[in-house]
Amino acid sequence: MSNGSSLNDFLLLAFTDTRELQLLHFSLFLGIYLAALLGNGLIITAVACDHHLHTPMYFFLLNLSILDLASISTTVPKSMANSLWDTRAISYSGCAAQVFLFLFLFGGEFSLLTVMAYDRYIAICRPLHYSMLMDSRACVKMAAAAWASGFLNAVLHTGNTFSIPLCQGNTVHQFFCEIPQILKLSCSDSYLREVGLLVVSVFLGFVCFIFIVVSYVQIFTAVLRIPSEQGQHKAFSMCLPHLAVVSLFISTSFFAYLKPPSLSAPALDLVVAVLYSVVPPAVNPLIYSMRNKELKDALRKVISWTFFSSGKVAFAFHK
Repeated sequence: MSNGSSLNDFLLLAFTDTRELQLLHFSLFLGIYLAALLGNGLIITAVACDHHLHTPMYFFLLNLSILDLASISTTVPKSMANSLWDTRAISYSGCAAQVFLFLFLFGGEFSLLTVMAYDRYIAICRPLHYSMLMDSRACVKMAAAAWASGFLNAVLHTGNTFSIPLCQGNTVHQFFCEIPQILKLSCSDSYLREVGLLVVSVFLGFVCFIFIVVSYVQIFTAVLRIPSEQGQHKAFSMCLPHLAVVSLFISTSFFAYLKPPSLSAPALDLVVAVLYSVVPPAVNPLIYSMRNKELKDALRKVISWTFFSSGKVAFAFHK
């Protein structure tokens, strides 16, 4: 295997070799995947159908749910299929597509979380200018920029990674195609260009992280100045879910890519990968709906309308 072009497929890391545990892994991932599909699907439907939620905050939340849904669909179904059919193989083109899609959606989500922090900052610290700064055109441009940044990030890293000669076999020590694990298969010194790109991406991510932190320092400073307790509660209910999602996303992903090599072990890498790639898309809908009364009301309407419509269909079919 002298280079990447001679590889027909890769072998992903199996969670276990025991058949019963493979089926358990399939069941657990299926449950998480269905929860992510249901939660994000309900949020997308609620925001799209309820005109009360046609505001910048919920527009960005709609985009976040789409990214979460697509992100978890990139990695989890393949892992479930491998456990169900007791295989580890993924084709070379499938691996490249998985890397591209995951980086595209992952980068887009990080950019979008930064935009959402800016939206919360304007809403609380500069409320009189909110309608002017966050009009529909500005929101569409910012969302498009977030998606475009993820696309550019994915093109650069995927093209660079799969142009590197691979001479250390074809076993990827992860349950999906992850760049740090693919780089371990490269020939000596041939991976330094991609490492340089990763460093640049991490630096840009750190700049976004600093922007989010500074935004929330100013937000909480402004919130504590609000005289009414009700006003403070409303402001916190808007900001705390986003802050929780940002904290979960950043802490797990930064640890995955910045942890020292001495901490690298297959079991730890596997757990960290699950934490940053599988858990956030599944729990984000729950975090956003817990303290948000408007969203909970819209979700109740969607659920009641769904059951009412299905009941009418069943009644008509029975007649």
